[in-house]
Amino acid sequence: MPSPAKAPGHQTSAGLTILSLAVMTFAIGTGEFSIMGLLPAVAHSLDVSIPMAGNVVSAYAIGVVIGAPVVTLATATMSRRNLMLMLTGWFAVMNILGALSPGLITLEIMRFLTGLTHASMFGTGALIAAGMAPEGQKGRAVGHVFSGLTIANVIGAPLASLIGEYGTWRWAYYFVGAISLFAIFLMARHLPADSPRRGASLLKRELSAFGRADVWFVLGTVVFGCGGMFSVYTYFAGGLTSVTHLPSWSVPYYQSLWGIGMVIGTYAGAWAIDKNVWKATVGSFIWNISVLALYAVTLPSAVPVTVAIFLLGGTIATGPAMQVRLMSVAGDAQTMAAAMNHAAFNMANAVGAWVGGAVLAAGLGYAWTGWAGVLISIIGLALFLFSSSGDRGAQSTVTRTDIPLH
Repeated sequence: MPSPAKAPGHQTSAGLTILSLAVMTFAIGTGEFSIMGLLPAVAHSLDVSIPMAGNVVSAYAIGVVIGAPVVTLATATMSRRNLMLMLTGWFAVMNILGALSPGLITLEIMRFLTGLTHASMFGTGALIAAGMAPEGQKGRAVGHVFSGLTIANVIGAPLASLIGEYGTWRWAYYFVGAISLFAIFLMARHLPADSPRRGASLLKRELSAFGRADVWFVLGTVVFGCGGMFSVYTYFAGGLTSVTHLPSWSVPYYQSLWGIGMVIGTYAGAWAIDKNVWKATVGSFIWNISVLALYAVTLPSAVPVTVAIFLLGGTIATGPAMQVRLMSVAGDAQTMAAAMNHAAFNMANAVGAWVGGAVLAAGLGYAWTGWAGVLISIIGLALFLFSSSGDRGAQSTVTRTDIPLH
């Protein structure tokens, strides 16, 4: 790829570029996770049950799953700067249109359309950040871009839930649209200009990921490994208000507590991965199973369930572990692998939301969303053990850690 030039008409730097991309991931995280606290308000506003409203979560996740390979392939030769502006513009408009939805079906369609660009926005942002960082600091640069997602869980999603609590859930999505437009403004000023990329070999290389059995095993493990978390996360607002009998205004603060647990879990997981990928992954599954069961048991009591929700944030550690695993088996198809990892994570979102909704629709109660999560996580652990039995003694299963910039 030609050396990046400065964004037309403006001075730019790696720091400002990464900041603009982090604002973009902050918008994505706020839009994706705010619905967890807004679900009861959405259900009441649209006159549907909470399990039915949970289909909005699944609709977004399915959009990510479909959009990951389709958008990645359709835009593989575009200038990355232009691509980021286009994708973020789509994301902003779809969030605003979602806020205008008159009914549940319309909102589901809008959330599906919003999710189509999710994976490509993350993947392309990572490539741009890595391309501007010096050797030895590329991973750190990508981490700074992704920090917007973790900050969204601590600040953005709870703030959107507060907006919905004191106004309407529709204002929360206007808020996400506004953040996205601000990200476009920053990226237009600070993303480096680059030329379109050419060559059929680019598409062939990325498609090769789908021919690898190990890739499919990892993606399946991600679906179940993270699906248990979403079985609880999607409906925990209803559980706190209906079973723990906490006031609805407290839900955003519990979201923030979960987000803090996510931040700690991400860093703890990364540290463990550097020591031994196989043990770190197995350990993360055991953690997931344990804390999901703890949530199910403690939900009726305010203090114990508060501890459980903080610990549940650590379930996110499975994600980085599986990303490292995916890097090791994807060969040259690293860009597609990155997008498909986000697709699998959101498929986990869809599966978890659906299973949790089915549990509630069956009348089993909110505590059983935790037990359903335990079962999903056990399936994920079994998949991982089956597909990685030869890696147990390895300190790391990573055979390639560079991020392709061409």
